[in-house]
Amino acid sequence: MAERSFSKEVQSLRKGEGEVFRGEGVLAVTKALLQSRVSYIGGYQGSPISHMMDVLNDAAEIRRELGVHFENAASEAAAAAMLAASIHYPLRGAVTWKSTVGTNVAADALANVASAGVRGGVLIIVGEDYGEGSSIMQERTHAFAAKSQIWLLDPRPDLPAIVDAVETGFELSEATNTPVMLMLRIRTCHVYGSFVSKDNRPGHYNAHHPLEQAVFDYNKVVLPPSSYQQEQLKITERWPEALRFISENKLNQSLPGDYVDIGIIVQGGIYNALNRALETLDLADAVGNSKIPIYVLTVTYPLIPEEIRTFCIDKKAVLVIEEGQPNYIEQSIKATLHGTDIHTRIHGKDLLPAAGEYKARILLNGVTEFLHHAAPAGINLATMKSAQQQVTQEITDSQTALGFPVPARPPGFCVGCPERPLFSALKLVQRELGEFHISGDIGCHLFSTLPPFNIGQHTVGYGLGLASSSGLAPNFAKPLISIMGDGGFWHNGLTSGVANAVFNGDNGVLIIIDNGYAAATGHQAIPSTDQARSGRSVQMTIEKAVRGVGARWVRTVPSYNVKQMVTTLTEAITQSPPGLKIIISEGECQLARQRRVKRAHREALDCGARAQRVRLGIDPDVCTGDRACIRLSGCPSLTVKDNPDPLAEGPVTVIDDQCVGCGNCGVIAHQAGLCPSFFEATIINNPSWLERVISHVRRRVIGTLHASEPRGR
Repeated sequence: MAERSFSKEVQSLRKGEGEVFRGEGVLAVTKALLQSRVSYIGGYQGSPISHMMDVLNDAAEIRRELGVHFENAASEAAAAAMLAASIHYPLRGAVTWKSTVGTNVAADALANVASAGVRGGVLIIVGEDYGEGSSIMQERTHAFAAKSQIWLLDPRPDLPAIVDAVETGFELSEATNTPVMLMLRIRTCHVYGSFVSKDNRPGHYNAHHPLEQAVFDYNKVVLPPSSYQQEQLKITERWPEALRFISENKLNQSLPGDYVDIGIIVQGGIYNALNRALETLDLADAVGNSKIPIYVLTVTYPLIPEEIRTFCIDKKAVLVIEEGQPNYIEQSIKATLHGTDIHTRIHGKDLLPAAGEYKARILLNGVTEFLHHAAPAGINLATMKSAQQQVTQEITDSQTALGFPVPARPPGFCVGCPERPLFSALKLVQRELGEFHISGDIGCHLFSTLPPFNIGQHTVGYGLGLASSSGLAPNFAKPLISIMGDGGFWHNGLTSGVANAVFNGDNGVLIIIDNGYAAATGHQAIPSTDQARSGRSVQMTIEKAVRGVGARWVRTVPSYNVKQMVTTLTEAITQSPPGLKIIISEGECQLARQRRVKRAHREALDCGARAQRVRLGIDPDVCTGDRACIRLSGCPSLTVKDNPDPLAEGPVTVIDDQCVGCGNCGVIAHQAGLCPSFFEATIINNPSWLERVISHVRRRVIGTLHASEPRGR
């Protein structure tokens, strides 16, 4: 069960020739793939393309009609390996994953496919996770494209441009026998718009019309001497053909402007932000008519030297807008102009921040600085500066409107998250046994590094929590504890972590968090997802897998049983024999569970059936206000309110309406049982007649006792 269903939206993928398609960026990309005679699609979920994987899953019926094979790959490497289908055969294929970490995992397969070259068109849709909404280290795809000589597209964030980039990407790939990367930034994936559809077209060969003749060509095998020849083909044939195709098909756009003595060169993906900045300065309108000439790079690798020289030749200054470091594009443009008679001054990182996302406000400042340096004829610089200062003042006013800084709100675990009690148990164990070095991992559990837990000294890769302990463990006096999620376990952790540790006889404690899904990316099913929830007939278990590679000390503990988790952790750390100790912390992701439970609750209410839910509360007369529950659990549903006792000091804890009744907050305060100030309430809608009678009797008894209370005192 994915985080978001596209079951209704995917019906628009059936639109035919001339019909107007309206929707989100990820839907538009899928529609473009179906229009492009694609034969197979693969991928691995991750921001910002997770929803594209969900769209492809929900569009299963449409894919089957066209004979398009789709595969949720076990990793990005597995997805990239699918591209081998296009090396010998005229099969168009597309794969997708999160960049740059995903591209790194896929790098081996990509390098081999790029070296061998492809016959069928190959499109690699990369979710460029750079900037403010990113969840990974700040790197860019450009280096991978240049390393393996894969052409890189960065379309403008509007649906017609995205769809055109997909379709021409396949054509460019086939014309040059080279894989093509299509960069989709976070905002591009989720931008809404429209475009005119074409008919969906099945691949020349597909599941309904399969290939029958196998092909062997040693020149496609990446071994000497073929590999030497492949390198030469990249330079002598594929590269010149790419330059010709890009130029002849005008994949890059040169937009005219009034102030012809200056210009701007911009990556396609940043174009919308640039236009907004120019609009603020009254140098463009909302639909993109700019007063400054702009060269929009839909293809950021390779650059077309002749187009760059043509754009720059009559200009005294050009601003290159390129996110991130190194500034590959700016350096290439300067190299292209070096040694020519073109003396255009190239500005870039000297006027713009060296790193970070280029939002409209950042570009507003950069463009204003550029205009100040270039001093183009006809532009009133004082007016430009005034517009910039007005925007800056508005931002300053909004930041100071409260009269005090807005408190930081770091991300954290959801209400009732099954990972919260695990880290509470770890805190309790460390309180008794001292601090341990804990190796973190990629996933929701990485939030444990933030308050109130502050657990996890480092993280170096998806599923690499245990492997990252192997160098430190022999050199550390205390046992090392490693964290690994179930998604990371199946992606990489089983082999690089568990099997490697067993093979090398490593000591340490590994906690595998089994919440049932690739939860951090939107609840996509993984091999250990419960059959009833995944809809798949085959299910593997983490315990069977780790025992299968030789692990002997394995314990499965319910996540919410804090007492058992504390006992098991203490045993693993202090009493167990040498070797790898594995604790599987088992508890379904509460977000996924609540979607299912709340839907069933609403359906029961709609038909008048009995429905119940559990909530926790805190008796303010019993609460001491020590807030151990908040310090140890950090649940967002816990907050404070004024103490009702006028003689008591300090506020008391209260539970708000977000509570899902997991009980963790009260349990951890006393480890074994619920804190005395907590109570559990079962809320019943449409109760039975017996429940109504029991409730009536209870109320009468409580009322009687309450009425007699003053006399008793």
